[in-house]
Amino acid sequence: MTAYFPQIAMSDYHEALWEGVPEGLQPPYLSERLAFVLAHVSPAARVLDVGCGEGRFTEAFADRCAQVVGIDVAEEPLRRARARRPDLDLRRVEPAGSWPLADASFDVLWAGEVIEHVADTSAWFSEARRVLRSGGALVLSTPAHEPLTRAALALNARAFEAHFNPRSDHLRFYTRRALLELLADFGFQAPQTRAIGRLPGARRVLLASARRARF
Repeated sequence: MTAYFPQIAMSDYHEALWEGVPEGLQPPYLSERLAFVLAHVSPAARVLDVGCGEGRFTEAFADRCAQVVGIDVAEEPLRRARARRPDLDLRRVEPAGSWPLADASFDVLWAGEVIEHVADTSAWFSEARRVLRSGGALVLSTPAHEPLTRAALALNARAFEAHFNPRSDHLRFYTRRALLELLADFGFQAPQTRAIGRLPGARRVLLASARRARF
């Protein structure tokens, strides 16, 4: 029997995901994540917001510094962001391949809740390194998979199945160690990480920053 695999364009897939997201939904831990990334953003910084979504972080960067670009693989969240802030520089990029941005053109790259959705992790981190200047900052957040989180999932079958739901758009699951090793492999130095989460057993988020190795 020949297996049948229906074809769907990745752009259609991402658009469909955003159609199911209510407009104006506040990102989780917005204030904590914003404070973390803004500590790396000076008024003269050139900032790239990767996976900018509806532009909540892009807005904050634009209000603080001179040059900000937000990119996303779906047009729907960009439409929402433009309706609210038409002054923002927002661009749709393809899910695969190089970003249409010049080498070493940014001082800070922010990726909030993005890397867990990425199919080609190596290509993504290579692009992040390419567009950052020497010594530039990569700052990101992603769901945390710490020992207590992993233990809780192992002991609760329903929670495990919900967390690793095959219908979910989460493709990667990061521990602190795995993320630190990945950053080192792609030429990022002086990493800093911490996890945030308000209640035991609640969704935890891993915050990380590192500097692109200097030439």
